[in-house]
Amino acid sequence: MRPRIFIFWFFLTFVFGILFLRLFQLTILEGKENRQLAEGQRIKLRKMTAPRGEILDRNGKLLARNTPIFKKCQMSAVKCQIITREEALRLETEGKEADLEIDVGRKYPYGETLAHVLGYLGEATEEEIQNPKSKITNYKLGDYIGRTGIEEEYEDVLRGVDGGELVETDTEGKIIRKIGKREPILGKNISLSIDAELQVVAYQALEGRRGAVVAQNPQTGEILALVSSPSFNPEDITQEVLFDPSSPFFNRAISGAYPPGSTYKIVTATAGLEEGKISRETKIEDPGEIVIGKYRYANWYFTQYGKTEGVIDITKAIKRSTDTFFYKVGEFVGATKLVEWGKKFGSAERLGIDIPGEISGFLPNPSSGDWFLGNTYHLAIGQGNLGLTPLQVNTMTAVIASRGKLCKPRLQQTTDDIEQSNCQTVGLKPETIQLITEGMKETCSAGGTAFPLFDFSPGVACKTGTAEFGDPTGRTHAWLTAFAPVENPEIVVTALVEAGGEGSYVAAPIVRKVLEEYFH
Repeated sequence: MRPRIFIFWFFLTFVFGILFLRLFQLTILEGKENRQLAEGQRIKLRKMTAPRGEILDRNGKLLARNTPIFKKCQMSAVKCQIITREEALRLETEGKEADLEIDVGRKYPYGETLAHVLGYLGEATEEEIQNPKSKITNYKLGDYIGRTGIEEEYEDVLRGVDGGELVETDTEGKIIRKIGKREPILGKNISLSIDAELQVVAYQALEGRRGAVVAQNPQTGEILALVSSPSFNPEDITQEVLFDPSSPFFNRAISGAYPPGSTYKIVTATAGLEEGKISRETKIEDPGEIVIGKYRYANWYFTQYGKTEGVIDITKAIKRSTDTFFYKVGEFVGATKLVEWGKKFGSAERLGIDIPGEISGFLPNPSSGDWFLGNTYHLAIGQGNLGLTPLQVNTMTAVIASRGKLCKPRLQQTTDDIEQSNCQTVGLKPETIQLITEGMKETCSAGGTAFPLFDFSPGVACKTGTAEFGDPTGRTHAWLTAFAPVENPEIVVTALVEAGGEGSYVAAPIVRKVLEEYFH
């Protein structure tokens, strides 16, 4: 019996020894950690999402407002689950509001009309949060962040500082008591220079065609309308939309580079006048076409109707958009100077508009070693290796409308201080501005190329453009850029329709609709 008793007591001592060691480990060695875990199961920090700043147009109309997004965030869950308002009410009714978090989403009353200006909200990804080079800081997985447009550009302003509430719960997740609370700090509102109703008219005028419309105040650089078509619904971002072959996310107004066609004759005319190669008295005969070896450089009027313009000066050349006149001006000035003046008008550089995605466009390099007189001819009429954004063409036109100022385009409504520092003088002679303005005014008058604007009041100064882009079927981009009133310009409007045809027939009616909305 004694050996059996010994074995029994030995076994009992061994078991109790193991239990004692485990108790020592849990209470002494791991006691602090276990107490924190136990506390965590009944103490919970509920996030209180800060309301995001609202976005308003220049007249105080609401362009982006907050809307609640209900989430069920259980302690064991890695990621919260979005639930309906009804499910959120049920959690509250059952006393399980500790599992409920209310995030802040967005409603965009103008939908796709302003999508490229405003952008949208999307959840921060794990890759963004963990990337040390990412600009996303102090975000958690699932937090909403601005994507593209104003939402992204002014994320730091619009986003407030989240608060939190510390609560104690029972085993069923019901709140027993509230321990502490830190109120969220609201984000700041932003007022834009955009006129929402003008934006609607511009978007509708495109009628779903691929293209862009830009309108700005030439005196300040404030953007009054910025449209890209097709667009997207900022409240419904799906995979189908992201991979749509029509590229609805592509902002054609600031990210698309197109040959500007005859709108670029504004720059060529300026270069000729400022460099002293032509003047008011200069007259050049239109031969219909210029032949150099086996190459022919024709005027559009000769190509379409077999007619010539006769002997013309700079104002009539602008009025009639006479290619042969500008070929010769380009030859007089030279390609290098043409490029220099293009840069002075904001071509081939980012203008600095305050939304992401702007490109610089491009100008050719005449010193590349493979440059001929024919290349200069093409550059002089806005063709060849030249690509500008609709925003750049609009700003180029604004230089003449503002009497020689190059203003940085802005979407945030400007203050007096911003206006003073937002523009720089290009340095044009009054005679240059006067002559080009006269020619552009004649373009929108009887006998000019922009017939849809002949009878518009107040008077308009404009330039049409029909730009070849190497399409095998011969299609052309349709351009028109204009400012009004002629004597004291308040607005510059530029319209582009991709592969749309002739600027006078296709782009001019769009500009007219925008001007009608603005003035009438």
